[in-house]
Parts: sequence; structure tokens; C-alpha cells
Amino acid sequence: MDLSVQRRMAAEILKCGNNRVWMDPDRIDDITEAVTRSDIRILIKMGAIGKLQERGISRGRIRHIKAQKAKGRRRGHGSRRGAKKARTPKKRAWINTIRPIRRELKKLRSEGAIDNKTYRLYYRHSKGGLYRNKRHMLTHMQSAGVLRKEGD
Repeated sequence: MDLSVQRRMAAEILKCGNNRVWMDPDRIDDITEAVTRSDIRILIKMGAIGKLQERGISRGRIRHIKAQKAKGRRRGHGSRRGAKKARTPKKRAWINTIRPIRRELKKLRSEGAIDNKTYRLYYRHSKGGLYRNKRHMLTHMQSAGVLRKEGD
């Protein structure tokens, strides 16, 4: 049973390629008898001939990678483009360091844990870049005896 003529006509009617024309295997006899384009149209309406969905490129792998990146994965040395200072500019890094330190100093002063003179001293130290982070500054204060450890 050569159905190439019917397949070609169906492809033209369905406006798709020959490979996307689907023919019902149970209705092959009806399709074989179809000779004219109107016969093919009737078979399409009856559901004996149809159009297959276009094959695409799966985005499943891309979605998985995006989900991993959202979780913070795939950020190792091999994935990095640009220098450290290009990825996080010096100014942004400084802002991320100094703001929590200054916030903590203000909190300590308002609570009365440190006086204004000590506040000014540690403010200047932090402005000069002496402390890596807030925890470093608090450790420095405790070792200097300015602050008592939590729990003492």
C-alpha cells in the first residue's frame, strides 16, 4: 500500500511537511481509497488523517541549570569571567563592609555600651579599614576590654 500521494496531498492541505502527516493505522483502507483532495479533506475532518506536533529542542536541561543557579550553584572558578573586582566592584565591597560596622557602632552607642569618645575612636578605625567585618570589630572591642562578651 503506497500512500505517498495521499500523504503529499494531506501535507499540502494541512500546510506541513510529509513527515508530519499522521495516518490512523486502523483506517488505512479508507485512506487508500481517497483519490481527490476533497476525499483527503473529509478524512482529515473525520480524524483519520492528522498533523503531528512540531519537534522542538527540549528546554528541560536549561531549566535544571537555571534552578541550580538560583540556588547559588555553578559559581566556581571555572564559571567566572572577569576579575574579582569586576564581579564585585571595590566600592560595593566597601559599602557591604562599612554599613554593618557603622550600624553596630550606632546601636552600641544608643544602648550605652560605649561612650561617645569610644564611638569616635572605633568609627575612625573602621573608616580606615582596620576591621574586616562587624564580628572582627566586636572581637577587637572585647579583647580591648571596651565591651564585655555576651554571657558575662
